[in-house]
Amino acid sequence: MRKGVLRRLSVFVLMVFVLGIVVGCGGGDQKTGDGDKINVGLNVELSGGVASYGTNCRDGAMLAIEEINAAGGVLGKQLNPIVRDCKSLADEAMSVSAALVDEGIVAQIGPLTSSNVQGSTPVLMDNGIPLIAPAATAPNVTVDEKTGETLKYIFRVCFIDPFQGTLMAEFAADNLGAKTAAIYKDASTDYGKGLAEYFKKTFEAKGGTIVAEEGFVKDDRDFKAALTRIRSKNPDFIYVPGYYQEVAPLIKQARELGITAPMGGGDGWDSPDMVSVATAPNLNNTYFTNHYSSQDTDPKIVAFVEAYKAKYNKEPDAFAALGYDAVQLLVQAIKDANSTDPVKIAEALANIKDFEGITGKMTIDEQHNPVKAGVIIEFKDGKQVMNTRIQP
Repeated sequence: MRKGVLRRLSVFVLMVFVLGIVVGCGGGDQKTGDGDKINVGLNVELSGGVASYGTNCRDGAMLAIEEINAAGGVLGKQLNPIVRDCKSLADEAMSVSAALVDEGIVAQIGPLTSSNVQGSTPVLMDNGIPLIAPAATAPNVTVDEKTGETLKYIFRVCFIDPFQGTLMAEFAADNLGAKTAAIYKDASTDYGKGLAEYFKKTFEAKGGTIVAEEGFVKDDRDFKAALTRIRSKNPDFIYVPGYYQEVAPLIKQARELGITAPMGGGDGWDSPDMVSVATAPNLNNTYFTNHYSSQDTDPKIVAFVEAYKAKYNKEPDAFAALGYDAVQLLVQAIKDANSTDPVKIAEALANIKDFEGITGKMTIDEQHNPVKAGVIIEFKDGKQVMNTRIQP
Protein backbone atom coordinates (compact mmCIF):
# COMPACT_ATOMS: atom_id res chain seq x y z
CA MET A 1 0.00 0.00 0.00
CA ARG A 2 2.74 2.40 0.98
CA LYS A 3 4.77 1.57 -2.14
CA GLY A 4 1.69 2.15 -4.32
CA VAL A 5 1.13 5.57 -2.75
CA LEU A 6 4.75 6.49 -3.26
CA ARG A 7 4.61 5.30 -6.86
CA ARG A 8 1.47 7.35 -7.56
CA LEU A 9 3.01 10.35 -5.81
CA SER A 10 6.17 10.03 -7.92
CA VAL A 11 4.13 9.89 -11.11
CA PHE A 12 2.14 12.95 -9.99
CA VAL A 13 5.32 14.93 -9.21
CA LEU A 14 6.80 13.96 -12.59
CA MET A 15 3.63 15.09 -14.38
CA VAL A 16 3.68 18.42 -12.56
CA PHE A 17 7.35 18.88 -13.47
CA VAL A 18 6.72 18.14 -17.15
CA LEU A 19 3.67 20.40 -17.18
CA GLY A 20 5.80 23.13 -15.62
CA ILE A 21 8.32 22.79 -18.43
CA VAL A 22 5.60 22.96 -21.07
CA VAL A 23 4.01 26.01 -19.48
CA GLY A 24 7.41 27.64 -19.04
CA CYS A 25 8.17 27.04 -22.67
CA GLY A 26 4.72 28.27 -23.53
CA GLY A 27 6.95 31.05 -24.57
CA GLY A 28 6.86 29.06 -27.80
CA ASP A 29 3.60 30.88 -28.27
CA GLN A 30 5.23 34.05 -27.06
CA LYS A 31 8.18 33.59 -29.39
CA THR A 32 5.91 33.43 -32.39
CA GLY A 33 3.89 36.36 -31.15
CA ASP A 34 0.75 34.38 -30.29
CA GLY A 35 -1.56 36.13 -27.87
CA ASP A 36 -2.38 39.80 -28.19
CA LYS A 37 1.21 41.11 -28.48
CA ILE A 38 4.14 40.79 -30.87
CA ASN A 39 7.43 41.23 -29.05
CA VAL A 40 9.98 43.27 -30.99
CA GLY A 41 13.47 43.79 -29.60
CA LEU A 42 15.24 47.15 -29.91
CA ASN A 43 18.93 46.53 -29.24
CA VAL A 44 20.43 50.00 -29.64
CA GLU A 45 23.24 52.24 -28.44
CA LEU A 46 21.64 54.43 -25.74
CA SER A 47 24.96 55.14 -24.02
CA GLY A 48 28.61 55.06 -25.00
CA GLY A 49 30.41 56.41 -28.04
CA VAL A 50 27.53 56.51 -30.54
CA ALA A 51 24.65 57.11 -28.14
CA SER A 52 23.13 59.79 -30.35
CA TYR A 53 22.71 57.24 -33.16
CA GLY A 54 20.94 54.69 -30.99
CA THR A 55 18.81 57.21 -29.12
CA ASN A 56 17.46 58.79 -32.28
CA CYS A 57 16.91 55.40 -33.90
CA ARG A 58 14.93 54.29 -30.86
CA ASP A 59 12.83 57.45 -31.02
CA GLY A 60 12.06 56.90 -34.70
CA ALA A 61 11.21 53.25 -34.10
CA MET A 62 8.96 54.06 -31.15
CA LEU A 63 7.10 56.66 -33.22
CA ALA A 64 6.43 54.03 -35.89
CA ILE A 65 5.29 51.49 -33.29
CA GLU A 66 2.90 53.98 -31.67
CA GLU A 67 1.39 54.88 -35.04
CA ILE A 68 0.99 51.22 -36.04
CA ASN A 69 -0.60 50.24 -32.71
CA ALA A 70 -2.95 53.24 -32.83
CA ALA A 71 -4.10 52.09 -36.28
CA GLY A 72 -4.98 48.62 -34.99
CA GLY A 73 -1.63 46.89 -34.87
CA VAL A 74 -0.55 44.01 -37.10
CA LEU A 75 -2.62 40.90 -37.76
CA GLY A 76 -4.93 42.12 -35.00
CA LYS A 77 -2.08 42.27 -32.46
CA GLN A 78 -0.17 45.12 -30.83
CA LEU A 79 3.59 45.53 -31.25
CA ASN A 80 5.33 45.27 -27.89
CA PRO A 81 8.75 47.00 -28.02
CA ILE A 82 11.41 45.69 -25.64
CA VAL A 83 14.13 48.36 -25.57
CA ARG A 84 17.64 47.55 -24.35
CA ASP A 85 20.95 49.47 -24.34
CA CYS A 86 23.99 47.73 -25.86
CA LYS A 87 26.20 50.60 -24.59
CA SER A 88 27.95 50.96 -27.98
CA LEU A 89 29.81 47.69 -27.35
CA ALA A 90 29.78 44.56 -29.51
CA ASP A 91 30.05 42.19 -26.53
CA GLU A 92 27.16 43.92 -24.80
CA ALA A 93 25.12 43.75 -28.03
CA MET A 94 25.57 39.98 -27.99
CA SER A 95 24.45 39.72 -24.35
CA VAL A 96 21.44 41.93 -24.99
CA SER A 97 20.40 39.81 -27.97
CA ALA A 98 20.58 36.66 -25.86
CA ALA A 99 18.35 38.29 -23.25
CA LEU A 100 15.89 39.48 -25.90
CA VAL A 101 15.64 35.98 -27.35
CA ASP A 102 14.70 34.74 -23.88
CA GLU A 103 11.99 37.41 -23.76
CA GLY A 104 10.34 35.96 -26.84
CA ILE A 105 11.06 38.46 -29.61
CA VAL A 106 10.02 37.71 -33.19
CA ALA A 107 12.64 40.11 -34.60
CA GLN A 108 15.35 42.52 -33.46
CA ILE A 109 15.97 46.05 -34.69
CA GLY A 110 19.51 47.33 -34.20
CA PRO A 111 22.20 47.86 -33.22
CA LEU A 112 23.32 50.82 -35.33
CA THR A 113 27.02 50.31 -36.08
CA SER A 114 28.36 47.41 -38.12
CA SER A 115 30.59 46.02 -35.36
CA ASN A 116 27.74 45.99 -32.85
CA VAL A 117 25.42 44.27 -35.31
CA GLN A 118 28.11 41.64 -35.85
CA GLY A 119 28.18 41.16 -32.08
CA SER A 120 24.47 40.27 -32.17
CA THR A 121 24.59 38.18 -35.33
CA PRO A 122 25.66 34.76 -33.92
CA VAL A 123 22.86 34.78 -31.34
CA LEU A 124 20.11 35.62 -33.81
CA MET A 125 21.44 33.28 -36.50
CA ASP A 126 21.55 30.41 -33.98
CA ASN A 127 17.98 31.11 -32.85
CA GLY A 128 16.52 31.75 -36.31
CA ILE A 129 15.33 35.27 -35.52
CA PRO A 130 15.62 38.11 -38.08
CA LEU A 131 17.70 41.19 -37.33
CA ILE A 132 17.04 44.43 -39.21
CA ALA A 133 20.05 46.74 -39.07
CA PRO A 134 19.03 50.39 -39.46
CA ALA A 135 22.46 51.86 -40.18
CA ALA A 136 25.15 49.16 -40.34
CA THR A 137 26.76 49.96 -43.69
CA ALA A 138 29.73 47.53 -43.86
CA PRO A 139 29.20 44.99 -46.70
CA ASN A 140 30.07 41.99 -44.51
CA VAL A 141 27.18 42.62 -42.12
CA THR A 142 24.79 40.51 -44.23
CA VAL A 143 27.31 38.18 -45.89
CA ASP A 144 29.58 35.46 -44.48
CA GLU A 145 33.07 36.58 -45.52
CA LYS A 146 34.42 33.03 -45.56
CA THR A 147 31.74 31.44 -47.72
CA GLY A 148 30.29 34.45 -49.52
CA GLU A 149 26.82 33.26 -48.55
CA THR A 150 24.10 35.68 -47.51
CA LEU A 151 23.23 35.41 -43.80
CA LYS A 152 19.66 34.12 -43.75
CA TYR A 153 18.40 36.21 -40.84
CA ILE A 154 20.35 39.47 -41.20
CA PHE A 155 18.89 42.42 -43.15
CA ARG A 156 19.30 46.18 -43.34
CA VAL A 157 17.43 49.29 -44.46
CA CYS A 158 20.51 51.46 -45.10
CA PHE A 159 22.72 51.58 -48.19
CA ILE A 160 26.22 50.08 -47.89
CA ASP A 161 29.70 51.63 -47.74
CA PRO A 162 30.70 50.95 -51.36
CA PHE A 163 27.66 52.93 -52.47
CA GLN A 164 28.24 55.97 -50.26
CA GLY A 165 32.01 56.01 -50.82
CA THR A 166 31.37 55.98 -54.57
CA LEU A 167 28.64 58.61 -54.19
CA MET A 168 30.95 61.12 -52.49
CA ALA A 169 33.77 60.54 -55.00
CA GLU A 170 31.38 61.22 -57.88
CA PHE A 171 30.06 64.34 -56.14
CA ALA A 172 33.58 65.67 -55.45
CA ALA A 173 34.68 65.13 -59.04
CA ASP A 174 31.50 65.98 -60.93
CA ASN A 175 29.77 68.58 -58.77
CA LEU A 176 32.73 70.26 -57.06
CA GLY A 177 35.20 69.84 -59.91
CA ALA A 178 37.91 68.38 -57.67
CA LYS A 179 41.00 67.06 -59.50
CA THR A 180 43.02 66.19 -56.39
CA ALA A 181 41.92 64.84 -53.02
CA ALA A 182 43.34 63.86 -49.64
CA ILE A 183 41.93 61.06 -47.50
CA TYR A 184 42.04 61.31 -43.71
CA LYS A 185 40.20 58.20 -42.50
CA ASP A 186 39.25 56.46 -39.30
CA ALA A 187 41.79 53.65 -39.55
CA SER A 188 40.43 51.84 -36.48
CA THR A 189 37.07 50.84 -38.01
CA ASP A 190 35.93 48.84 -41.02
CA TYR A 191 33.53 51.71 -41.65
CA GLY A 192 36.26 54.31 -42.15
CA LYS A 193 38.54 51.98 -44.10
CA GLY A 194 35.73 50.77 -46.37
CA LEU A 195 34.53 54.25 -47.26
CA ALA A 196 38.10 55.37 -47.97
CA GLU A 197 38.72 52.38 -50.22
CA TYR A 198 35.69 53.00 -52.42
CA PHE A 199 36.16 56.75 -52.50
CA LYS A 200 39.74 56.31 -53.72
CA LYS A 201 38.81 53.68 -56.28
CA THR A 202 36.05 55.81 -57.80
CA PHE A 203 37.88 59.14 -57.62
CA GLU A 204 40.91 57.72 -59.42
CA ALA A 205 38.69 56.00 -61.99
CA LYS A 206 37.27 59.43 -62.79
CA GLY A 207 40.77 60.78 -63.45
CA GLY A 208 41.40 62.29 -60.01
CA THR A 209 44.61 62.01 -58.00
CA ILE A 210 44.92 61.15 -54.31
CA VAL A 211 47.72 63.39 -53.04
CA ALA A 212 47.76 62.35 -49.37
CA GLU A 213 46.43 59.57 -47.14
CA GLU A 214 46.38 59.84 -43.35
CA GLY A 215 44.63 57.95 -40.57
CA PHE A 216 43.32 58.50 -37.06
CA VAL A 217 41.88 56.09 -34.50
CA LYS A 218 38.93 56.10 -32.14
CA ASP A 219 39.14 58.71 -29.36
CA ASP A 220 41.91 60.72 -31.06
CA ARG A 221 41.47 64.44 -30.44
CA ASP A 222 44.65 66.04 -31.80
CA PHE A 223 44.77 66.01 -35.60
CA LYS A 224 47.02 68.98 -36.32
CA ALA A 225 50.18 67.12 -37.38
CA ALA A 226 48.42 65.11 -40.09
CA LEU A 227 46.34 68.12 -41.15
CA THR A 228 49.52 70.15 -41.56
CA ARG A 229 50.91 67.49 -43.90
CA ILE A 230 47.65 67.49 -45.86
CA ARG A 231 47.70 71.30 -46.09
CA SER A 232 51.12 71.16 -47.71
CA LYS A 233 49.62 69.10 -50.57
CA ASN A 234 46.90 71.71 -51.20
CA PRO A 235 44.17 69.22 -52.23
CA ASP A 236 40.98 70.34 -53.95
CA PHE A 237 38.94 68.14 -51.60
CA ILE A 238 39.49 66.29 -48.31
CA TYR A 239 37.58 63.09 -47.59
CA VAL A 240 37.16 62.28 -43.88
CA PRO A 241 35.27 58.98 -43.42
CA GLY A 242 34.63 58.45 -39.72
CA TYR A 243 32.24 59.05 -36.84
CA TYR A 244 31.24 62.46 -35.53
CA GLN A 245 33.16 62.16 -32.23
CA GLU A 246 36.49 62.47 -34.06
CA VAL A 247 35.34 64.26 -37.22
CA ALA A 248 33.91 67.33 -35.44
CA PRO A 249 37.16 68.36 -33.68
CA LEU A 250 39.13 67.36 -36.79
CA ILE A 251 37.21 69.81 -38.97
CA LYS A 252 37.53 72.54 -36.35
CA GLN A 253 41.29 72.09 -36.24
CA ALA A 254 41.52 71.99 -40.04
CA ARG A 255 39.82 75.37 -40.34
CA GLU A 256 41.98 76.80 -37.54
CA LEU A 257 45.03 75.76 -39.58
CA GLY A 258 43.69 77.77 -42.53
CA ILE A 259 42.48 74.80 -44.59
CA THR A 260 39.56 76.10 -46.64
CA ALA A 261 39.15 73.20 -49.08
CA PRO A 262 35.75 71.49 -49.15
CA MET A 263 35.57 68.42 -46.92
CA GLY A 264 33.27 65.42 -47.08
CA GLY A 265 32.36 62.23 -45.29
CA GLY A 266 29.74 59.57 -44.70
CA ASP A 267 26.59 59.12 -42.65
CA GLY A 268 28.70 58.90 -39.49
CA TRP A 269 28.75 62.71 -39.61
CA ASP A 270 25.03 62.91 -38.92
CA SER A 271 24.86 64.21 -35.35
CA PRO A 272 23.93 67.52 -33.68
CA ASP A 273 27.31 67.33 -31.94
CA MET A 274 28.95 68.16 -35.26
CA VAL A 275 27.73 71.74 -34.98
CA SER A 276 28.23 72.14 -31.24
CA VAL A 277 31.85 70.93 -31.43
CA ALA A 278 33.05 72.01 -34.90
CA THR A 279 30.92 75.22 -34.83
CA ALA A 280 28.69 76.41 -37.65
CA PRO A 281 31.21 78.64 -39.52
CA ASN A 282 33.81 75.86 -39.67
CA LEU A 283 31.27 73.45 -41.19
CA ASN A 284 30.53 75.64 -44.18
CA ASN A 285 31.72 74.00 -47.40
CA THR A 286 31.44 70.49 -45.93
CA TYR A 287 29.27 67.65 -47.24
CA PHE A 288 28.28 64.12 -46.30
CA THR A 289 26.40 61.21 -47.82
CA ASN A 290 23.17 60.36 -46.04
CA HIS A 291 20.04 58.28 -46.24
CA TYR A 292 17.48 61.09 -46.36
CA SER A 293 17.01 64.78 -45.70
CA SER A 294 14.49 66.25 -43.29
CA GLN A 295 14.27 69.16 -45.76
CA ASP A 296 12.80 66.91 -48.48
CA THR A 297 9.40 68.16 -49.69
CA ASP A 298 7.97 64.69 -50.33
CA PRO A 299 4.59 64.69 -48.48
CA LYS A 300 5.41 61.40 -46.75
CA ILE A 301 8.66 62.83 -45.38
CA VAL A 302 7.00 66.11 -44.39
CA ALA A 303 4.38 64.18 -42.39
CA PHE A 304 7.09 62.09 -40.68
CA VAL A 305 9.15 65.16 -39.76
CA GLU A 306 6.10 66.95 -38.35
CA ALA A 307 5.03 63.94 -36.28
CA TYR A 308 8.56 63.40 -34.95
CA LYS A 309 9.01 67.06 -34.02
CA ALA A 310 5.62 67.12 -32.31
CA LYS A 311 6.59 64.11 -30.18
CA TYR A 312 10.24 64.82 -29.43
CA ASN A 313 10.61 68.57 -30.09
CA LYS A 314 13.63 68.07 -32.32
CA GLU A 315 14.48 67.48 -35.97
CA PRO A 316 14.66 63.82 -36.99
CA ASP A 317 18.09 62.86 -38.31
CA ALA A 318 18.75 59.94 -40.65
CA PHE A 319 19.04 57.49 -37.74
CA ALA A 320 15.53 58.41 -36.60
CA ALA A 321 14.24 57.91 -40.14
CA LEU A 322 16.05 54.58 -40.49
CA GLY A 323 14.64 53.38 -37.15
CA TYR A 324 11.17 54.32 -38.35
CA ASP A 325 11.74 52.49 -41.66
CA ALA A 326 13.09 49.40 -39.91
CA VAL A 327 9.84 49.01 -37.97
CA GLN A 328 7.70 49.66 -41.04
CA LEU A 329 9.70 47.13 -43.07
CA LEU A 330 9.24 44.53 -40.34
CA VAL A 331 5.51 45.17 -40.25
CA GLN A 332 5.32 44.79 -44.04
CA ALA A 333 7.09 41.44 -43.75
CA ILE A 334 4.73 40.24 -41.00
CA LYS A 335 1.76 41.19 -43.19
CA ASP A 336 3.28 39.52 -46.26
CA ALA A 337 4.02 36.36 -44.27
CA ASN A 338 0.61 36.54 -42.56
CA SER A 339 2.49 35.14 -39.59
CA THR A 340 4.59 36.07 -36.57
CA ASP A 341 6.83 33.04 -37.02
CA PRO A 342 10.39 34.47 -37.19
CA VAL A 343 11.41 32.07 -39.98
CA LYS A 344 8.46 33.12 -42.14
CA ILE A 345 9.15 36.79 -41.35
CA ALA A 346 12.74 36.36 -42.57
CA GLU A 347 11.51 34.75 -45.79
CA ALA A 348 9.13 37.65 -46.35
CA LEU A 349 11.87 40.22 -45.67
CA ALA A 350 14.03 38.61 -48.34
CA ASN A 351 11.24 39.13 -50.87
CA ILE A 352 10.38 42.78 -50.13
CA LYS A 353 9.99 44.79 -53.34
CA ASP A 354 9.32 48.51 -53.88
CA PHE A 355 8.78 49.23 -50.19
CA GLU A 356 8.06 52.94 -49.75
CA GLY A 357 10.07 54.13 -46.77
CA ILE A 358 10.93 57.53 -45.38
CA THR A 359 14.49 56.99 -46.62
CA GLY A 360 13.28 56.07 -50.10
CA LYS A 361 11.80 53.25 -52.13
CA MET A 362 13.69 50.02 -51.54
CA THR A 363 13.85 46.48 -52.84
CA ILE A 364 15.82 43.90 -50.84
CA ASP A 365 18.48 42.27 -53.03
CA GLU A 366 20.00 38.81 -52.86
CA GLN A 367 22.47 39.93 -50.18
CA HIS A 368 19.70 41.45 -48.04
CA ASN A 369 20.71 45.02 -48.91
CA PRO A 370 18.15 47.61 -50.01
CA VAL A 371 18.51 49.00 -53.51
CA LYS A 372 17.75 52.69 -52.93
CA ALA A 373 18.86 56.28 -53.58
CA GLY A 374 21.23 58.37 -51.49
CA VAL A 375 21.47 62.09 -50.79
CA ILE A 376 24.29 64.59 -50.37
CA ILE A 377 23.81 66.85 -47.35
CA GLU A 378 25.58 70.21 -47.12
CA PHE A 379 26.21 72.21 -43.94
CA LYS A 380 25.19 75.84 -44.35
CA ASP A 381 25.60 78.08 -41.30
CA GLY A 382 25.12 75.09 -39.01
CA LYS A 383 22.04 73.77 -40.81
CA GLN A 384 21.82 70.58 -42.83
CA VAL A 385 20.57 71.29 -46.35
CA MET A 386 19.92 68.66 -49.02
CA ASN A 387 22.28 69.37 -51.93
CA THR A 388 21.31 66.59 -54.32
CA ARG A 389 19.74 63.13 -54.54
CA ILE A 390 21.58 60.42 -56.48
CA GLN A 391 19.98 57.19 -57.69
CA PRO A 392 22.00 53.95 -57.60
